[in-house]
Amino acid sequence: MVKVLMLTGDGAESLEVMYPYQRLLEAGHEVTIAAPSAKKIQTVVHDFVEGFDTYTEKAGYLVQADVAFSDVDPEDYDALLIPGGRAPEYLRNDEDVKRIVRHFFEEEEPVAAICHAPLILANVGVAEGRTMTAYPALEPDVQVAGGTYVDREAVVDGKLVTSRAWPDHPGFMREFLKMLEGVREEAALS
Repeated sequence: MVKVLMLTGDGAESLEVMYPYQRLLEAGHEVTIAAPSAKKIQTVVHDFVEGFDTYTEKAGYLVQADVAFSDVDPEDYDALLIPGGRAPEYLRNDEDVKRIVRHFFEEEEPVAAICHAPLILANVGVAEGRTMTAYPALEPDVQVAGGTYVDREAVVDGKLVTSRAWPDHPGFMREFLKMLEGVREEAALS
């Protein structure tokens, strides 16, 4: 069993929280959801409507966060998953989020970031020199942070897998689950 930490908060994309969470549980992994506080977070549903220049937003599911960012010891986890939506826009400024994300990159442990989550990676300073994808409107953010943007379903760069948005879940989760299988195999050998 691999222990996965999910960093999220209010305004997270519902499908980018729920699908990976359930898929990871199905694969036999343990998932802990961390947010600014251990409370029910309000996810949102982003969708496209003909005639709109951008996406619309509706209320999604309420999801219980297990732990507050300030109480997270990243040493307790083997991998990190960051959903997108609007949550990364404000989470990227949280000092505990920065601390947690830096740990996973310094330890070269698996990180999965989808949609707007690369905003956090850019702000933490771990996007520099990396090839990644994100929600297409974030291409300039990835580039300003020193990364190379690729418009593809799932992009793997070392122990980092990124994806554009929830329609890319099949490739995104396939690549992340491969990384987690590697963690499981390493643990079995030690």
